[in-house]
Amino acid sequence: MTTVAGPSAPPRPPTPRSSPAHRERAYRLGRWDMRYSPYLYITPFFVLFAAFGFFPILYTVYVSLFDYDLLSDSKTFIGLENYRVILGDAQFWNAAYNTVGMFVISTVPQLIVALMIANLLNRRMRARTALRMGVVIPNVASVAAVGIIFGLIFADRYGLANWLLGAVGLDPIAWRDNRFAAWIAIATMVDWRWTGYNALIYLGAMQAIPKHLYESASLDGASPWRQFWTITVPLIRPTILFTIIISTIGGLQLFTEPLMFGYGMPRGGVDNQFQTLAMYIYEVTFTGNFDYGTGAAMSWLLFLLIIVFALVNFAAVRRSVRGEGPS
Repeated sequence: MTTVAGPSAPPRPPTPRSSPAHRERAYRLGRWDMRYSPYLYITPFFVLFAAFGFFPILYTVYVSLFDYDLLSDSKTFIGLENYRVILGDAQFWNAAYNTVGMFVISTVPQLIVALMIANLLNRRMRARTALRMGVVIPNVASVAAVGIIFGLIFADRYGLANWLLGAVGLDPIAWRDNRFAAWIAIATMVDWRWTGYNALIYLGAMQAIPKHLYESASLDGASPWRQFWTITVPLIRPTILFTIIISTIGGLQLFTEPLMFGYGMPRGGVDNQFQTLAMYIYEVTFTGNFDYGTGAAMSWLLFLLIIVFALVNFAAVRRSVRGEGPS
């Protein structure tokens, strides 16, 4: 019996061995990729920031040195005269006073309440996921809609706030005519919108704390309140500092909430009793004399104010929790 052999497979070509020069080139390319590719990936952000962020900042410094009229597009170099005029402007200091006052009475309670809410949401409870999602819903709402709704709540006549005051036998409050009352109303609006957002940030930081620290503290007899202050707060210190810096930046740039509270007028009440620096900058630059140079100078003074407050808050919080950690 004859066996017929099938067609044989074609021989495989020998695998070429890489030369030392080829291996050196591949090694060098790999090192370059590890070293320089991260910079390449983040380059688009810095290109966009340079075009739409850094250049406008530098241009604002340039404009602040001129007497610049937006309507006529005429400008005359006057050096630091705009800054001198602003520092002698009583309305500027009134706006700065309002800004700092509303920032303090809105930011401090906001972050404290957010920390308490995050601590509660970090515990085991029913519908925990729904509650965590619910606290951030106010931040999703349009700030214009929030301003309109709270403007109705704090209306001088037929407002919900004054109705509640009357229900307990108190006199109604002219929320827009009294400086401190207007601050309270605007701070309530800001806190309602941002407390849940900060609570969610704190909750994320608390979730990263090892559970065995709490178990050890419980075995040692530490109460939940003591565990919160000796374990939770020190370990989420970087997150607390982050929220303080972000809240400082946002609080000192407060604009939309008081603008909507004042029915869209940048004056902030008849006597500018709740006009913020951002509102005054808008008034001077776009609704008053269209003085672009003065508006640019005030923007830089507001920037310096934010830097000072951010550094002060950073130093205060860092000192208050320095060296406090779980033993």
